[in-house]
Amino acid sequence: MTDYNGYSCIRQMLEAREKASLSPYAALSVNSSGRDREEEPCDMRTCYQRDRDRIIHSKAFRRMKHKTQVFLAPEGDHYRTRLTHTLEVSQIARSISKALLLNEDLTEAIALGHDLGHTPFGHSGESVLDSLCEEGFEHSEQSVRVVEVLEKNGKGLNLTREVRDGILNHQSSGHPSTLEGQVVRLSDKIAYINHDIDDAIRARLFTERDIPSKFTDMLGRSVNERLNSLIHDVIKNSFGKPEIMMSEGMESAMRGLRTWMFENVYIGGKAKEEEKKAKKMIELLFKYYMDMPERMPEEFVRMYREGVKKERAVCDYIAGMTDNYAIEKFEELFVPIGWRLR
Repeated sequence: MTDYNGYSCIRQMLEAREKASLSPYAALSVNSSGRDREEEPCDMRTCYQRDRDRIIHSKAFRRMKHKTQVFLAPEGDHYRTRLTHTLEVSQIARSISKALLLNEDLTEAIALGHDLGHTPFGHSGESVLDSLCEEGFEHSEQSVRVVEVLEKNGKGLNLTREVRDGILNHQSSGHPSTLEGQVVRLSDKIAYINHDIDDAIRARLFTERDIPSKFTDMLGRSVNERLNSLIHDVIKNSFGKPEIMMSEGMESAMRGLRTWMFENVYIGGKAKEEEKKAKKMIELLFKYYMDMPERMPEEFVRMYREGVKKERAVCDYIAGMTDNYAIEKFEELFVPIGWRLR
């Protein structure tokens, strides 16, 4: 038997290192609540490292590169997609977790999985499915459904409960059970507010000088300054405490800037002018597959034949589409093709 500093495998050595070096408030791998289906532990990776790898290798993770973040079908390679947003959330969350001596592997797994259930065309696609599906539709709940049910042909990824809890509770209304989940919840906001400002300036919707000074005086006058201010504030106010928090002034300024972004980009901006078309497209696809569910791929047809509600199977199919695939299916189903003799 190989000796790894007295441990029988690398995983046990890593678990011991966590116990010796992390905060008493960190979620240790060895104390995980486990998985729904018991598995033989990996000899090299902790359970949270294993979850991270499963998410990265999932089909849903790869599809995020072709899903809208804010700007629908932008002309340019430098606008964020759902995947690049996810990577920025992960980077911010890992930086905060490392500084707070929390479990960086758990933080990373939650961050990488938090948006797996997002629809094509961003929140506009989500709002359409929410209005059409009798049970409602929330991308956080769908992200959990992806990792529990939809991946690996219905087997799911069998992630740990801590990772699934963090994914489910990453939105403002959520209450993650771990500090690592709380870090991701806050990092998501820090990331999207700042990178959406960067994209909006690139799209010439406004300039840095147009952002109200009551926010920039507190947060900073560039994306880098704001990120630096917010991350440092979280670390300073959370270190050695059983809760992740910001100072009152910094949190108030971030909330105010978020409201300003809703008024100028997320709802009222020129970037949203194409959303009506995207919403109509999702609505028509939903109605088509509700009428003709057998036209969906076999895995979704099998789901509703085995007892899943038809509208849930249709939501699962449409939510998993990329922007481009949704447009292709719409054109295939609703746009006439010129006839020619073959």
